[in-house]
Amino acid sequence: MDIHEYQAKEILARFGVPIPRGGLAYSPEQASYRCTEIGGSAWVVKAQVHTGGRGAAGGVRLCHSDRAVEDAANSMFGRRLVTSQSGPRGKLIYRVYVEEATDVARELYFGIVLDRRIERVVIIASAEGGMEIEELARSKPEVLVRTTIDPAAGFLEFQGREIAFALDLQPAQIAEASRIFRCAYRAFRDLDATMLEINPLAVTGKGSIVALDAKMAFDDNALFRHLEISELRDRSQEDARESHAADRGLAYVGLDGDIGCMINGAGLAMATMDMIKVAGGEPANFLDIGGGASPQRVLKAFRAVLQDANVKAMLINIFAGVNRCDWVAEGIVAAFKQLDVKVPVVVRLAGTHVEQGQRILRDSGLPLITADTLAEAAHKAVAAVGAKVG
Repeated sequence: MDIHEYQAKEILARFGVPIPRGGLAYSPEQASYRCTEIGGSAWVVKAQVHTGGRGAAGGVRLCHSDRAVEDAANSMFGRRLVTSQSGPRGKLIYRVYVEEATDVARELYFGIVLDRRIERVVIIASAEGGMEIEELARSKPEVLVRTTIDPAAGFLEFQGREIAFALDLQPAQIAEASRIFRCAYRAFRDLDATMLEINPLAVTGKGSIVALDAKMAFDDNALFRHLEISELRDRSQEDARESHAADRGLAYVGLDGDIGCMINGAGLAMATMDMIKVAGGEPANFLDIGGGASPQRVLKAFRAVLQDANVKAMLINIFAGVNRCDWVAEGIVAAFKQLDVKVPVVVRLAGTHVEQGQRILRDSGLPLITADTLAEAAHKAVAAVGAKVG
């Protein structure tokens, strides 16, 4: 689960990371009023959306008067901000964050991620902040400082100092920077985050260090331990298809294709999407119904797939181990009875109780397209899309 910049900053501030003064606004007038509360002579208006690259897309504006703040906010509200990371539909802006402008002398990068390959938390830092980490890794990999955290020992003080020295900070800033790094790590660890990014981490003209921007993402499976974090969820920033499926306990990722997928097992799901591509089609989603799927769960998955208006055909690929093919078949029949299924449906069943499942489908009289292999199912799904479009 992702959260907004202002929410991430509030969390970091609770853990001891310095942030500039700022306030949230839901209208241009409120944004202007925030200037009076904050004080000063310059402010930054930032669109609060779940995407990076806001500055280049006009989602971050520097203003020198309360009228300019109001005008900047007015130009953002109700607009879809399209960035290099948002996709073509962009993200809708309905709140902005007004923050005091900071005299920036240097911009640094600091991030914490969970590296699943090595099963460790990794800290990534760079003396060149303000740029996207992907761009830095591609163009200047030598400027990245990587520190791996031993889960038994945690983030040690000497590691914080090593990072600070590697960022070429002044001797008087080493202790403060090391403290900020440890505070950020505690926020990451204690709240079961999967990603924390401060970009830029700014060194001001007076030599202090503050977090000018912040992003955090959290492990969905750990949110039951952090109700205060789960309440920060903003559904308006999420894919409506994914929100619908997640609320029903389904593992779903929306894609841009037109062949809806219902599959059991993440590996089989990825193989199925690859086979659809090989057959010349485009998958509309990743959907893993999991093990032990009941007919009711299959019905929920049907609804999740058919919510996508771009779906022109549906491919159901079940290799039953823990699952049972007859349960899946019962769910398919129930879906046709309860839902208005207007797209061709290709079904491939294999494994436990496959004969019973195939018999249920055969006796149902439904206009189903059956297949014996994954390759056959993928080609039939692609052909069904072509026939429907034609």
